[in-house]
Amino acid sequence: MNFAAIKILIVIPVYNHGKTVLDVILRCQRLHKDILVIDDGSRDLAPDHFKTSNVQVIFHPRNLGKGAALMTAAKEADRQGYTHMVTMDADLQHLPEDFLLFKQAILHDPCAIIVGKRDFSDPAIPRASKFGRSFSNFWFRLQTGQPIGDAQSGFRAYPLFVLLALNLAQTRYDFEIEVLVKASWANVPIRDLDICVYYPPKGERISHFKLFVDNVRLTHLNTRLTLRSFIPWPHKKILETKKGPNFSLFHPLNSIRSFLAHAVSPFDMALAGAVGVFLSTLPLIGIHMLSILMVTGFFRLNKVVAIGAGQLCMPPFVPALCIETGYFLTHGGTFLTDISFETLGNQFVERFYEYCLGTLILAPILAFFGFGLIFLTATALSGKPENQ
Repeated sequence: MNFAAIKILIVIPVYNHGKTVLDVILRCQRLHKDILVIDDGSRDLAPDHFKTSNVQVIFHPRNLGKGAALMTAAKEADRQGYTHMVTMDADLQHLPEDFLLFKQAILHDPCAIIVGKRDFSDPAIPRASKFGRSFSNFWFRLQTGQPIGDAQSGFRAYPLFVLLALNLAQTRYDFEIEVLVKASWANVPIRDLDICVYYPPKGERISHFKLFVDNVRLTHLNTRLTLRSFIPWPHKKILETKKGPNFSLFHPLNSIRSFLAHAVSPFDMALAGAVGVFLSTLPLIGIHMLSILMVTGFFRLNKVVAIGAGQLCMPPFVPALCIETGYFLTHGGTFLTDISFETLGNQFVERFYEYCLGTLILAPILAFFGFGLIFLTATALSGKPENQ
């Protein structure tokens, strides 16, 4: 997307931060003149609290949630002709002077969401905060296949066209997780930016995070986003990327050439294929596809190659080979000579045990040979012109 000119608005959502918000505003004004405060139904602010601050203020008559406050700001910023907004909390946890880092990052990559990665090296940082960040980072990577440094940070830079184009349903703290995941699905780059953080002593901290209610909301959201990420239905795209190739079992060499042409390395292709073969061999009856999508998504492997290679392990050949292997191990080195759908039905329990045992032996072996075959083939083809 092309921007004729970058115009940035600092947005400060406020909810019962009367003791700190004016300090945040003053320090921001030393760096940038365009500031918008969203008072989300605060009860500790006098009617003239912002009278001397000389900033724009929008009041919510009641508390609607941080997500709702940010969307109010986004719509107003867009109406006034801004292209980006930088959000920071009003509790002085963030260092307002780090805004200059966000400004530079926006100019360098105007289409990206920039997320401040808080410095958690200080031993005074609460363990609950460290755990919460790691927990959210894990789910974000599982849902998008993309690593992130701090999925919970509220110090961010948003391109307004992203916020206004996404279908966002959450209105409270869970909004900040939802927007990152859906933006990543929409091909919007998510960038980390190292920032400072200040946690005051325990008795002085201002937090409106409700331990039970908000964690239930986050759990519900992560469950829905994770299940949606496993469904092979295209996500809404905001920024288009070059369409990748498809994998065909009937034309494997042409498929490998296509992936090589799209800058997929022989190693990455082989690793994805090995994962597909390994998981498709295991007795994950009914969830082979789901397991492949989950693992490849988490490790950012090529889903198409993994699923295509996994099709090689479909019944009847590989499952029958697993049953034979299990039978061989449990019957003193003899082979099962009578294997058919009828015998499998009549002897299901016994054959299923042998099948599971056989998969544990064959899954890593087949994955190893699958990796080697794909890697050698891709390496050989990478040195040949595509028309050969």
